[in-house]
Amino acid sequence: MSDSVRIVEVGPRDGLQNEKAIIAAADKIALVDRLSATGLRSIEATSFVSPKWVPQLADAAEVYAGIARRPGVHYPVLVPNATGYERARAVGVEEIAVFTAASEAFNQRNVNASIDASLERFAPVLECARADGVRVRGYVSTVLGCPYQGVVPVADVVRVARALHAMGCYEVSLGDTIGIGTPRAAREMLRAVAAEVPMAALAVHFHDTRGQALANILACLEDGVRVVDAAVAGTGGCPYACGASGNVASEDVVYMLEGLGMDTGVDLDALIDTGRWLSALLGRENASSVGRAGRGTPAG
Repeated sequence: MSDSVRIVEVGPRDGLQNEKAIIAAADKIALVDRLSATGLRSIEATSFVSPKWVPQLADAAEVYAGIARRPGVHYPVLVPNATGYERARAVGVEEIAVFTAASEAFNQRNVNASIDASLERFAPVLECARADGVRVRGYVSTVLGCPYQGVVPVADVVRVARALHAMGCYEVSLGDTIGIGTPRAAREMLRAVAAEVPMAALAVHFHDTRGQALANILACLEDGVRVVDAAVAGTGGCPYACGASGNVASEDVVYMLEGLGMDTGVDLDALIDTGRWLSALLGRENASSVGRAGRGTPAG
């Protein structure tokens, strides 16, 4: 495997949205700017959801307006509905992400709507985005299991991913929200979705709750996926899934990919420095193994 992989850095949004302490907008801007300097090409900057539900990201407009956007780097933001889209466009957002789940029970708890209702809610957003020339990425959560429903049929994952792609999402990210998956399950799910949606339009998003994220990513890479979501310092979690830890750490993913001979365009040393800076800012241990240990010297 000697080709390239695009890392979608979700730390500034997915990584910070569950923090209990309010983080200053200036620090969020500094985080995005630091990540931009590492060579990452896709950095999810913030979320234009209701401040009532996600107070940690109430400063979305200020943050997006304050970051130093670099040529060739995409800065998608999460939007839940038309109102969020309008707020995002008011500050010049050029790429958005919409989200739903493969589990009805999870979707009801997360957005208080059925899967079909959430897809209908996105329809006018995608129409506006198409007219405005705004790129749209889609997320499907709970693709390998749900904390409320339990097993999620693969057919449901396929249906939702196919619907998002048909609606106009250029890419669909498949998320193991509670970190329940193992490599075989991840590979079988990916193959089923790829039979309906082109592999080039798919990404994977694994939480490392049970230490399986890197193994799951490797299994999906072997089947052809070339876009991986990750969060610097392994930040994040899921407020609706008890015990769900953070996203797979970007540093660990880049380290593994380099070992496979796959190019990411990311300066790993700069990424490690950013993860350590963020961990100090948050006052917590770095959840990235590579972040804690460093790059090291190759054996032999």
